[in-house]
Amino acid sequence: MVGLKPSDVPPPLGVKMASAGAAACIADMVTFPLDTAKVRLQIQGEKKAVGDIRYRGVFGTISTMIRTEGPKSLYNGLVAGLQRQLCFASVRIGLYDNVKNFYTGGKDNPSVLVRILAGCTTGAMAVSFAQPTDVVKVRFQAQMNLDGVARRYSSTMQAYRHIFQHEGLRGLWKGTLPNITRNALVNCTELVTYDLIKEAILRHKLLSDNLPCHFVSAFGAGFVTTVIASPVDVVKTRYMNSPPGQYKSAINCAWTMLTKEGPTAFYKGFVPSFLRLGSWNIVMFVSFEQIKRAMMVTKQRIEVAN
Repeated sequence: MVGLKPSDVPPPLGVKMASAGAAACIADMVTFPLDTAKVRLQIQGEKKAVGDIRYRGVFGTISTMIRTEGPKSLYNGLVAGLQRQLCFASVRIGLYDNVKNFYTGGKDNPSVLVRILAGCTTGAMAVSFAQPTDVVKVRFQAQMNLDGVARRYSSTMQAYRHIFQHEGLRGLWKGTLPNITRNALVNCTELVTYDLIKEAILRHKLLSDNLPCHFVSAFGAGFVTTVIASPVDVVKTRYMNSPPGQYKSAINCAWTMLTKEGPTAFYKGFVPSFLRLGSWNIVMFVSFEQIKRAMMVTKQRIEVAN
């Protein structure tokens, strides 16, 4: 990413992609309960509550889920979530610098527009690879583990098979358009904001290129990203979780939300979204920077030894 000293050797593409995938998996494991709470809050209101269960706030949702479904329910869909990050983050984050350099022809100090274009490009590319894993993750997070309530899926692989058998390939790539829109927004906002904040901190010598700098940059990126991407995220979640025929399209889903629940529906789950994105960004970017540096040190040691 940014912040490398001129004397530093830029890490190769493989190191960046592996570091991004590993860091994103670590961040997912730490913040997954917040993501599950966000999904439950986002889909609340589109159908009748099961067993008169209503969710109120992120911590109220987590508490209700633990009380009614057990603590394991907070990690529904974790396997698919980790599969998603291995496919998704390695592309959208790992390729960002290379795509940015491609658009600038290798020139230093790219413009904000170039950074945005690079972020949108890698975000859209990542969705095209990882969409089926996202569909399965969202559906697992949405289903309740209650006695007397039929579960749609029993395992990750069974979910892939069931969706393919009953909804075809279109089912596995359901919600691709809103997801591309959402992740193009998230990726360019997240990476560009992190890029710019970190550069500004280092340029004005407020902090050195270490953990506090990464923490502040990641927190700022998480907040800005949540504000911009939350409406698209809610539509994406509801559309991907919906049974066949409930919505004609993602646009129809958005229109239904607007007419039935009002504009505030687009910011349902905002607090857990921010808590999740903020904490996810902090864990991911800090882990990413440290893993990348550790891999580069190991690579250099191996090269010296040989």
